[in-house]
Amino acid sequence: MASELEPEVQAIDRSLLECSAEETAGKWLQATDLTREVYQHLAHYVPKIYCRGPNPFPQKEDMLAQHVLLGPMEWYLCGEDPAFGFPKLEQANKPSHLCGRVFKVGEPTYSCRDCAVDPTCVLCMECFLGSIHRDHRYRMTTSGGGGFCDCGDTEAWKEGPYCQKHELNTSEIEEEEDPLVHLSEDVIARTYNIFAIMFRYAVEILTWEKESELPADLEIIEKRDTYYCMLFNDEVHTYEQVIYTLQKAVNCTQKEAIGFATTVDRDGRRSVRYGDFQYCEQAKSVIVRNTSRQTKPLKVQVMHSSIVAHQNFGLKLLSWLGSIIGYSDGLRRILCQVGLQEGPDGENSSLVDRLMLNDSKLWKGARSVYHQLFMSSLLMDLKYKKLFAVRFAKNYERLQSDYVTDDHDREFSIADLSVQIFTVPSLARMLITEENLMTTIIKTFMDHLRHRDAQGRFQFERYTALQAFKFRRVQSLILDLKYVLISKPTEWSDDLRQKFLEGFDAFLELLKCMQGMDPITRQVGQHIEMEPEWEAAFTLQMKLTHVISMMQDWCALDEKVLIEAYKKCLAVLMQCHGGFTDGEQPITLSICGHSVETIRYCVSQEKVSIHLPVSRLLAGLHVLLSKSEVAYKFPELLPLSELSPPMLIEHPLRCLVLCAQVHAGMWRRNGFSLVNQIYYYHNVKCRREMFDKDIVMLQTGVSMMDPNHFLMIMLSRFELYQIFSTPDYGKRFSSEITHKDVVQQNNTLIEEMLYLIIMLVGERFSPGVGQVNATDEIKREIIHQLSIKPMAHSELVKSLPEDENKETGMESVIEAVAHFRKPGLTGRGMYELKPECAREFNLYFYHFSRAEQSKAEEAQRKLKRQNREDTALPPPVLPPFCPLFASLVNILQSDVMLCIMRTVLQWAVEHNGYAWSESMLQRVLHLIGMALQEEKQHLDNVTEEHVVTFSFTQKISKPGEAPNNSPSILAMLETLQNAPYLDVHKDMIRWILKTFNAIKKIRESSSASPVAETEGTIMEESSRDKDKAERKRKAEIARLRREKIMAQMSEMQRHFIDENKELFQQTLELDASTSAVLDNSPMVSDTTLTALGPAQTQVPEQRQFVTCILCQEEQEVKVESKAMVLAAFVQRSTVLSKNRSKFIQDPEKYDPLFMHPDLSCGTHTGSCGHIMHAHCWQRYFDSVQAKEQRRQQRLRLHTSYDVENGEFLCPLCECLSNTVIPLLLPPRNIFNSRLNISDQPKLTQWIRTISQQIKALQVLRKEESTPTNSIHVHFRNPYSESIKEMLTTFGTATYKVGLKVHPNEEDPRVPIMCWGSCAYTIQSVERILSDEDKPLFGPLPCRLVSYQFTQFTEWWDGNSVVLFF
Repeated sequence: MASELEPEVQAIDRSLLECSAEETAGKWLQATDLTREVYQHLAHYVPKIYCRGPNPFPQKEDMLAQHVLLGPMEWYLCGEDPAFGFPKLEQANKPSHLCGRVFKVGEPTYSCRDCAVDPTCVLCMECFLGSIHRDHRYRMTTSGGGGFCDCGDTEAWKEGPYCQKHELNTSEIEEEEDPLVHLSEDVIARTYNIFAIMFRYAVEILTWEKESELPADLEIIEKRDTYYCMLFNDEVHTYEQVIYTLQKAVNCTQKEAIGFATTVDRDGRRSVRYGDFQYCEQAKSVIVRNTSRQTKPLKVQVMHSSIVAHQNFGLKLLSWLGSIIGYSDGLRRILCQVGLQEGPDGENSSLVDRLMLNDSKLWKGARSVYHQLFMSSLLMDLKYKKLFAVRFAKNYERLQSDYVTDDHDREFSIADLSVQIFTVPSLARMLITEENLMTTIIKTFMDHLRHRDAQGRFQFERYTALQAFKFRRVQSLILDLKYVLISKPTEWSDDLRQKFLEGFDAFLELLKCMQGMDPITRQVGQHIEMEPEWEAAFTLQMKLTHVISMMQDWCALDEKVLIEAYKKCLAVLMQCHGGFTDGEQPITLSICGHSVETIRYCVSQEKVSIHLPVSRLLAGLHVLLSKSEVAYKFPELLPLSELSPPMLIEHPLRCLVLCAQVHAGMWRRNGFSLVNQIYYYHNVKCRREMFDKDIVMLQTGVSMMDPNHFLMIMLSRFELYQIFSTPDYGKRFSSEITHKDVVQQNNTLIEEMLYLIIMLVGERFSPGVGQVNATDEIKREIIHQLSIKPMAHSELVKSLPEDENKETGMESVIEAVAHFRKPGLTGRGMYELKPECAREFNLYFYHFSRAEQSKAEEAQRKLKRQNREDTALPPPVLPPFCPLFASLVNILQSDVMLCIMRTVLQWAVEHNGYAWSESMLQRVLHLIGMALQEEKQHLDNVTEEHVVTFSFTQKISKPGEAPNNSPSILAMLETLQNAPYLDVHKDMIRWILKTFNAIKKIRESSSASPVAETEGTIMEESSRDKDKAERKRKAEIARLRREKIMAQMSEMQRHFIDENKELFQQTLELDASTSAVLDNSPMVSDTTLTALGPAQTQVPEQRQFVTCILCQEEQEVKVESKAMVLAAFVQRSTVLSKNRSKFIQDPEKYDPLFMHPDLSCGTHTGSCGHIMHAHCWQRYFDSVQAKEQRRQQRLRLHTSYDVENGEFLCPLCECLSNTVIPLLLPPRNIFNSRLNISDQPKLTQWIRTISQQIKALQVLRKEESTPTNSIHVHFRNPYSESIKEMLTTFGTATYKVGLKVHPNEEDPRVPIMCWGSCAYTIQSVERILSDEDKPLFGPLPCRLVSYQFTQFTEWWDGNSVVLFF
């Protein structure tokens, strides 16, 4: 059938060429009913141009469409020849200051990290290179397609909104003017007519759903029985499934099926069969039958060829409209008016609305075309961009619902345009106030998550595959909410406050559905049978993390909003708690004379959830009350009196107890799902709005209640109350041998509880909790990460939390806390912690994992040992709390806390009778140190108006009360100081006792509580001043004494070195501490140094240690040790040649000693600088050769190196190499102490001796004849056999490559070629440095210079050498 139609296609083409665009446009100008005339023209010609056979002819169709269909429209629009009309329109137009370039897939985009309002603000390459942002910190990415350049948008950039190209247009734009003023009335009228008709035609035909008949206006009388079997794309079926199905359905080859599948995936649809209806319907039934067995079938339609023809032209028409409006902003404005004009059906009847609402019904190609038209028209016109944003917001719920049920990726959905609208600050504010956008987004999101439990919480446990698919797609709504909030308001109106708080209410409803979701119960007896679903809840939490932070940021910007938001959040939290008791029985706890009422609740027996977003949001808002000082300015407006501290701390405390019990191994039978939840709870992606906020909420509750009450409740939740409240309970419990596991669990729980107390008192680096700023918080994070080990930039960034703009803030503070060590042998630059920052190290930093804490402790103790300091790691000095949290420090001196400390220390003193751990004791010592530091700070900062109420030293000096009558904490510390089983903690105990004595002296020298009398105040000040003066005087005396001693030591060292130079040479083998002392010795004046000759000054060399990249073992470079080699590449080079055409005629007889002036060819040696043991390299090279030999037996693949020619890749950086160079010490280090060259002849004597030798050789010509005036210096080769072998390997490589001959170790030209390569390489480096204007002896990258050439020695054959003078 197809063969019958092909001749007809050619005949139709010839008849179409006779159509005149000018005549057709003239008829349209005279027509009374233009719409009817145009539709008749399209109905007649479109089916004759498009879809005339099974195989389309795109180029021919486009040519005919331009001539017959688009040409008349252009003539009509211009009123003259378009070749003259369009340039006139373009010349009259004032070009836009917006770039608006629509990005293609894979095109590079640039975002300025310093000036962009948010990360979605990007520039095209041309605008970026012409802007100020090229000199800023920027981020380069590749576009996924669909976005456009933001150059010229003043709302997108903090500074530099224009590039050089578009800045030229800004001087002409004083205020926004109507672009229609540049068009004549006739052009406006004609443009409006033709745009309205063609836009309506395109929308109508693209959204047409009937498969066999056209709209009435486009129907023709002669209708042929030609159909297409049209296959549509989906994201369910794979390529292989589609290819297999097409081969069976349409009987095509695999190659043809692959072509069909590729086109379907790219364009969204493709005809796979052409013929009559029955013929196409048969193919459809086969495709549907073969793809409907497991999933929904592929979408296939049998469409009449005329419908396909009109749809193809409709796409062409939309592309044409997009190109036409580029000639004039006036044309763009008219198209926007036509698109947004309401139709006769009222709401949602505009052409733009119809396209948006039918988006999910269109195929991929059609979507892409009209999306690009919207971006080049509606989004480029500032006036209609606002109107389009309103239409988009009104239809938001339906658009998102269509997207969720659709299966295409978001980039092909109209919903993806939200990023172009919601990220514009002015539009976002307008949509919030006028369209209540925040509430709309949140409610739309919640409408799609209808699977709830009995308490109304989200439930993901029994999600079907379809529900899981919808959940993944609905997450994009959270991204839209982030876009709306990403730019904070600078000014608040009453409407904005009202609508934001309405959105905040909706957001609280969302969080309420998350509060307590996915509860878990401890498995006892048998292991859990099926791992519960947990990923969905954490995915939701991670997606919302930045949104929760941005909500708090918005609240912080306005005091009224913050107060109202706090009230609303507190009310919702009280609803979630449901009366707080949860039906549990109340109990009374009593320790040390303090009592508190709480509920009976065991985390190990009851349900507990890790998801508490409402509690955590309230914690964040409470901190903002402190940070913004609203809590102090308007206390009467806040419901602080309604707060119930036990209610606030209950659920966060349960969550932290759950983590402690998991660490103690009590939840092993609950499987990996719980372990994963605990991991993400502490992970950098989630912790800011989970773990961190739980700590803050506990700090909030403790600051408002008696610390003794809190500690008793905490002991109860940790299930440790009986141990600390009952005398000798721990002793009785530990004596029961059958409960070893339980004893170990209790020990771990006690450790975790003490760790929690350390965190509550010590974590005050959040602005609002402590008197710090955001910079201090980031510094502390970096300090503790670098305390573990030096880190590369990328590694450090990954360990820091990102904000909504993907920034960590590291760059602004890193130089203050770290040094950057340039890339060395490892190839990575590292940040190292500055020594002065080590004093801020906190062993119990709350973001450390257990492994990180262990590594950090080991690293810091090792550093202290190297510095000859004691290994104690005392708590750092902390910033003061903000007033709202100031009472937190009292937990350290509370009676219950002292009881806990005393109990643990008692266990340590009587270590054989109790079950305790050193880790437990270490935490107690840390808490005691924190309390002492706190008291010392209070004493140092005390003023006359304040009384020091923190008296920890006095309390730990008192013995325990009856009936125990235990010794005081201080006495037990003094006992433990001498305990042989606590060697590792002796330094810490010693530091505690020393600090205690220092505080005691301060209290003795100055009154702890200022009195009111003037005389007492004067006496106290005088006493304090005298004490400070005395301490200062003693410190000055000590400093002078140290300086005097150091000067004496330096003088003695210098004197000793001068008298024992040979002995000093041997001291290079001493340890690093000796080297440090020698560094302090006085330097010899430069005027006394001699570089060369008999009087050469002997300078001590530092020992050199290197690490093998293969075995990671460290070795000192010595002449007698095994060889260390560097991977190197020797190659012939003509870079410096003056005659490249010249080459060596006979390499076997060529003498390389004297190079010809034209430098025809040199031998260059380069190295990547990576060091290996010679034997490690040999094993590596042997394995490469063996692997290559095995490869020959199979299909040999192409490699980048030739093993047969001795080539290999560096094991670390994979640089091409063909030899190795041994790493040698400088010659003077080896021979200075061995050669006696004090009695040397002068130059004239040396020349005379040489002349005599030459004459003697010419006369005698005898073997082994030696002149009597020559000077022989014989010495034994000092190098090891390994180094000799590697020298031979390298020399042979330069000989082989440089001369292109077979290797021959005995050839006397081998050492000459080595030195020639050395000279050529040095000369090349000099040229490079000269061209780059760099200093000759400045620092060089290891890839640029082969420094090992400078370490060659003056011999080669390994026996002796004769030096003539």
